[in-house]
Amino acid sequence: MEWLVEHPDWLLMLLAPVFIVCMGLEWYVGRRHGKLPTSAHYRWQEVSCNLVLGGLHQLTDITVGLVVIQIYLWLFDWRLFDITMGVSSFLALMLAQDFCYYWFHRASHRVRWWWAAHSTHHSSESMNFSTAFRQSLMYPFAGMWLFWVPLVIIGFPPKWVVFSVLLNLGLQFIIHTQWIKNFGWFDCLFNSPSHHRVHHGRNPQYIDKNYAGVLIIWDKLFSTFEPEVAPVEFGITKPVNSTNPIKVTFAEWQDMWREFTAEGLSWRQRIAVIVQPPVGLSSQQNDNK
Repeated sequence: MEWLVEHPDWLLMLLAPVFIVCMGLEWYVGRRHGKLPTSAHYRWQEVSCNLVLGGLHQLTDITVGLVVIQIYLWLFDWRLFDITMGVSSFLALMLAQDFCYYWFHRASHRVRWWWAAHSTHHSSESMNFSTAFRQSLMYPFAGMWLFWVPLVIIGFPPKWVVFSVLLNLGLQFIIHTQWIKNFGWFDCLFNSPSHHRVHHGRNPQYIDKNYAGVLIIWDKLFSTFEPEVAPVEFGITKPVNSTNPIKVTFAEWQDMWREFTAEGLSWRQRIAVIVQPPVGLSSQQNDNK
């Protein structure tokens, strides 16, 4: 455990065999038994895109992470408390990290700068275990790591913070599926495939709902919870329509840059392009009010 905390980037790689087995079983159930909807099927172009995106994300996380960890260590000198890591403090860290993750995730839908990175994950119109790998290499450049700064300042050791972030991400693998309907009564407290399918939906009632990482309680506390009722239409309101990892990664960044540099805008309007909610999502929400 101590070695893994010292080298947290190995966590997801060590979990990779579990992920691969789950993907194989899901593919087998869908193909041989026909129990999964078309949107859960494994298409090699889509799966290849997801895996490449996952690899690029891991690569930038490791390289940029070398700089981020130095920033965390510098901030750690300003910590409020000296926290000794044990079972209780680790559980407290996981709870606090999950709370921070909720706000990171919510900001990633409501601030276009962060949505430009996060939209990569939502751009698929399919939902299966391979979708969990569909991450953006732009996360660290966009400043995802800023949301964990409070944990370091409170006094949690930086390497434990990084480990908790990656563990949270690893635990979320299991919710990217249509094979598992729900977790039964656990759904009352924990995020589940049912809750997360809602989050990936572009149905008007599902947009900007269920931001949870591990615990669904945050959505219930902050009024962003929506149960899965109607069938989910997966994807985003501005489809990318590509399985090219580079295009999928930079499509929203290109759109944002085009609008930011448009002629005739004041600086206030240009800043608004970056910080306001994504047009496709906010306009659709406004239509439903």
